[in-house]
Amino acid sequence: MKKQRGFSLIELLIVVAIILIIAAIAIPNLLRARMAANESSAVASIRTINSAEVTYNSTYPTVGFSPDLVSLGGVIGAACVPAQATACLIDAVLANNGNPGGSGKSGYLFATGAGTVSGGVNVGYTVAAVPITINQTGLRGFCAEEDAVVRVDPAGVCSVTEAGVLTFNPLNQ
Repeated sequence: MKKQRGFSLIELLIVVAIILIIAAIAIPNLLRARMAANESSAVASIRTINSAEVTYNSTYPTVGFSPDLVSLGGVIGAACVPAQATACLIDAVLANNGNPGGSGKSGYLFATGAGTVSGGVNVGYTVAAVPITINQTGLRGFCAEEDAVVRVDPAGVCSVTEAGVLTFNPLNQ
């Protein structure tokens, strides 16, 4: 009788156990790295929106700051033609908050709040980014207003009111 070549059941179980131990160590680190990347993307998007708001304000002085995100960007899947309603200053996914589907961008949902209106002109704005699922897509919320200072909420919930934004500490980056 020939002796079969191959691995024994014990050897295969040991290899599987080693792979599972390595996965148990690596997966939480990968999830934390993904959350950190999502937070960095949210901060970069807030800064992009801040820059776009300044450009929009100077391009359309009779309107002032943009009344919403769609006015800064365009419609997903459509050619973007610069106009007051779609200025093409930010990408369509960010402008539409991932809609259809409401998937946001990089694990965060973005919202704008009405700023101060003076003489029919928007002289202020607020923007907030909150994790879609706290402790899964991100830990902290981020917000800013017309002063362009990005502020952070460690609880992950940012307000889009001007008074609410000012209650959070500036991001140290």
